[in-house]
Amino acid sequence: MRRRTAIWIIALSAGLLVFIAGSGWYFSRAFPVFLGFAAKSVCSGVFVSERSASEVLQQDIDPLVFFSRFIRMNVDPVEKTVTATLVGLFRKQAYYRSWCGCTLLPIPADRYQIDRLPTGLEDGRPDLPGDVSWPLGTATASDRIPAGVDIESLEEAVSDAFTDLATGRSRGTRAVCVAYQGQLIAERYAKGFHRFMPLAGWSMSKSVTNALVGILVYKGKLNLYDPVPVAEWQATGDPRQHITLDQLLRMISGLEFSEVYTPPSDVTHMLFQSSDFGAAAASKPLEASPGDKWHYSSGTSNIISRIVRTIVEPEYGHTVSFIRRELFNRLGMKNAIIELDPSGTVVGSSYIFATARDWARFGLLYLQDGVWQGQRILPPGWVDYSRTPTAAAPKGQYGAHFWLNAGHPGSPDQRRWTALPTDMYVAWGFQGQFLIIIPSKKLVLVRLGLNTTSAGWSLPRFVSRVMAALH
Repeated sequence: MRRRTAIWIIALSAGLLVFIAGSGWYFSRAFPVFLGFAAKSVCSGVFVSERSASEVLQQDIDPLVFFSRFIRMNVDPVEKTVTATLVGLFRKQAYYRSWCGCTLLPIPADRYQIDRLPTGLEDGRPDLPGDVSWPLGTATASDRIPAGVDIESLEEAVSDAFTDLATGRSRGTRAVCVAYQGQLIAERYAKGFHRFMPLAGWSMSKSVTNALVGILVYKGKLNLYDPVPVAEWQATGDPRQHITLDQLLRMISGLEFSEVYTPPSDVTHMLFQSSDFGAAAASKPLEASPGDKWHYSSGTSNIISRIVRTIVEPEYGHTVSFIRRELFNRLGMKNAIIELDPSGTVVGSSYIFATARDWARFGLLYLQDGVWQGQRILPPGWVDYSRTPTAAAPKGQYGAHFWLNAGHPGSPDQRRWTALPTDMYVAWGFQGQFLIIIPSKKLVLVRLGLNTTSAGWSLPRFVSRVMAALH
């Protein structure tokens, strides 16, 4: 009996030691990620969206960071920094500049790398007239509603997007815009939010990266089907040399990348611990031959961003200048901000902040086949290319940095949103950010909010109710 008891004690002790060691390993990697997320979220929330730090902590961070009550947050309005600390052992700092938003600094010295980038990029934003309706001005939605719109049903659809009327519970929606036949026919904002407030787009940013590539293709600076010039892949015999820009856009590069939002993972390490997001993604080995496997990856978007930076900096000084001059300013996306990683490369996977109206402008550009006010911004055929299903995507659910509803080739009923049109395509971001484009309905929808689970908010319900109001 004593021998058996001793064995049990030894086994339990060993198990406890393994548990303690495993927990220590996990938390030593997870805490810096969570803390980085908190510092970056508060920085962008305070300095970009102009919300209070306490509101961002309560609404955006508490639902995701289980130990948020122990985080100490210092917002310095003079230095434009936000510093988050946890029990004196972990520390993260984010730094704001007006022309490029907030950057999370893995080490404090990285701030000065950002400071050495070109200055004066605050200038040059369009001055939109206040007495002109969207998309050319900032006035409220036009009273001239197109024929065939059931205004009462439309208002009910928008109200339902914010509140479940049966239970009275919030659906987590912060902003909604409905643009029909090129006209803004409805918009609404939750308390504390408004039409001039830029909000996080998260992975909707990937579709803007698509546009940047399209502009460079139109200018003859890039070819979709050439191998991409990534320095890490140039060693003799490296099979990654064969990866093309088309394969990166379609998420079929074959690169290994863990797109899991619970740390530790490749994507959380890249966004909240890396100094060079594109380099972090480019360092990954192949898990499949390029073109063979569809695998959604934020890392590939930041490889593209680094390629774009290399091409545009000699002419424009910085990628931000390129984006402003060639895209944002031309569309009147006055309030849009794209943020940088510590190396100075724009975070094309995740870090665009824009108003709901600005996202609707971007959607209208694609609805109009890349033409804005009679001027072509994207190449002829670019929009069709972007919404052509990727062959390796099993349900035709992905094009070139856009989500699709096309369905499986030959079986369109095998698709994500079976009750919605097959020509619908979507820019889709973390926690329920959506830009929805439906060419057959001449419809652009924007929904911005925050949902940590699938409960409460339903894209099919929202889209179906809006479409039902249009006859």
